Amino acid sequence: MAAFGIATGGSNWFSALALGVTLLKCLLIPTYHSTDFEVHRNWLAITHSLPISQWYYEATSEWTLDYPPFFAWFEYALSHVAKYFDQEMLNVRNLNYSSSRTLLFQRFSVIFTDALFVYAVHECCKCIDGKKAGKELTEKPKFILSALLLWNFGLLIVDHIHFQYNGFLSGLMLLSIARFFQKRHMEGAFLFAVLLHFKHIYLYVAPAYGVYLLRSYCFTANKQDGSIRWNSFSFVRLISLGLIVFLVSALSLGPFLALNQLPQVFSRLFPFKRGLCHAYWAPNFWALYSAFDKVLSVIGLELKLLDPNKIPKASMTSGLVQQFQHTVLPSVTPLATFICTLIAMLPSVFCLWCKPQGPRGFLRCLILCALSSFMFGWHVHEKAILLAVLPMSLLSVGKAVDASIFLILTTTGHYSLFPLLFTAPELPIKIILMLLFTIYSISSLKTLFRKEKPLFNWMETFYLLGLGPLEVFCEFVFPFTSWNLKS
Repeated sequence: MAAFGIATGGSNWFSALALGVTLLKCLLIPTYHSTDFEVHRNWLAITHSLPISQWYYEATSEWTLDYPPFFAWFEYALSHVAKYFDQEMLNVRNLNYSSSRTLLFQRFSVIFTDALFVYAVHECCKCIDGKKAGKELTEKPKFILSALLLWNFGLLIVDHIHFQYNGFLSGLMLLSIARFFQKRHMEGAFLFAVLLHFKHIYLYVAPAYGVYLLRSYCFTANKQDGSIRWNSFSFVRLISLGLIVFLVSALSLGPFLALNQLPQVFSRLFPFKRGLCHAYWAPNFWALYSAFDKVLSVIGLELKLLDPNKIPKASMTSGLVQQFQHTVLPSVTPLATFICTLIAMLPSVFCLWCKPQGPRGFLRCLILCALSSFMFGWHVHEKAILLAVLPMSLLSVGKAVDASIFLILTTTGHYSLFPLLFTAPELPIKIILMLLFTIYSISSLKTLFRKEKPLFNWMETFYLLGLGPLEVFCEFVFPFTSWNLKS
């Protein structure tokens, strides 16, 4: 209920949208939850019952604390509310502990902290150009954007079924973006610095923030042709930004620096031994690479070109979260993924430097950095697609070409999240929710850009419609085939 209260300064329709999705989140409380539920319960117990010197060493559970310090303090704050629900959930040795009160607390903690996301969406709506606004409320860009963000299918299933706090974290990111549109660069930089110390996955988009602030904030003027005016550089602004980063980092990492624990903290934050791909393969380049390696290994075994005894047991084809060796293709190192990611980012970062184009140019670069990291990063989670989907929503209501890209990205990106919910009771929920969101997204954006060319060509339409038969095959045919190794 607290989620819609943040938007008190907005219109009645915004409060209604926020209230509606909050009620839906409450209805999802009894649904399946993943191991992430136990992960966060364990973090509540660690931060509540142990001194700070043990937070990043505690290993009673396999779900050790591996988020930056601000998130640890966030869990610490939540734990002091959790003790009034069920004290037993805060016992480090109560592994896999669950109770109805624990469930209610953790579910409602996600719903309550989503208030920041609601506020961020409200601020983002202020940055939208309303020139294309129709006569009807539902045709206004601000209404469409609010619905696309507040009712985002990916956030609903990842946070309120699977269980995580992405809404709260995405709220920080969207709020920092909104501050750039409002020319409040220092606030935007501060929010992003804080965000990095909540969850380090946002390092993926740090190049966009760094280049934009340096080019469009530290350099205060351009030449008539748009090129940089070098004598306009402001050392005061650069020092101010540096001070923000330093102070935030000092507040976050300072206690662990004093305890000589920084190496231990960083070893938890960057566990490269986890392997190239996550257990559920994100649909990126390395998934194709690993799948191709699997095909080659099968062919090699059939033709007796490979020795079965020499095939690595911890192979990528097992889907395990650990170190591995590819069978046929060269194994990929973290350094190789970093170089590939950097190369993929360079064009967008270069354009942001040479042709800034204001906050919208920054937003495009941020999205491309997120997609580059998703496609080529090390141990990418399928949920990381939300780093691109949510910011892309802001562009989707501005131009028809962006709306087309948004619809293709969200439809395929959201469909890739389906394996997260593999239990039978959630099957109709995920299908219905995705259909409703996808149908609304397409219909609302088609109405908004009805005077322009169609949003999809025939190939794109065929591709998106093909997801339907694919889902039928995956859910109802594949389990009964010989290909299903689990049977």
